[in-house]
Amino acid sequence: MTLGLTGSIGMGKSEAARMFRRLGVPVFDSDATVHRLLGPGGAAVAAVEAAFPGVVKDGAVDRKALGAAVFGKPDDLRRLEAILHPMVRAARATFMRRAQARRDRLVVFDVPLLFETGGERDCDAVMVVSAPAFVQRARVLARPGMTPEKFAAILDQQVPDGEKRRRADFVAPTGMGKRVTLNAIRQAITMLIGNQEEPPCPT
Repeated sequence: MTLGLTGSIGMGKSEAARMFRRLGVPVFDSDATVHRLLGPGGAAVAAVEAAFPGVVKDGAVDRKALGAAVFGKPDDLRRLEAILHPMVRAARATFMRRAQARRDRLVVFDVPLLFETGGERDCDAVMVVSAPAFVQRARVLARPGMTPEKFAAILDQQVPDGEKRRRADFVAPTGMGKRVTLNAIRQAITMLIGNQEEPPCPT
């Protein structure tokens, strides 16, 4: 079984992914994969430099410079996605082969823009992490370099939280404490594949 894990910025998806891992469920982290592709010696570095000259420094893509090159520019963003998405899909295919060899019963695809890219079609089910808007806003604006204007621009590029929750098979609340989130994740696992060995609740 494949479960897509997604949620808008600041909704707590990374913490939910850690909970899945602690429960023994393998997680494919698409963001971490992109970091490796763009990092020193990464497979995407040469292609990104060719498409966006000047964004590579010391053998790695400067993510701030790349972000500035594509932010608010749909055509350039699509050009970047055309480079990265096939590489991410190849890495995910390798992840799936390893999971199948281990006979894992469930894997999670951690994808921030799952609905935005149509990635839900590759999943048997989808879980959305969600918190109240005021919690989301406080979390995001506490990040270094974040501004209300940048936050608003990011939200404009994402499917609204309410729409994500409507389309989800499972919703994990992340604004009422870790125990509530963990319980939602455990219930989803049970519904998908039955009981798993459970570690102590995180504090």
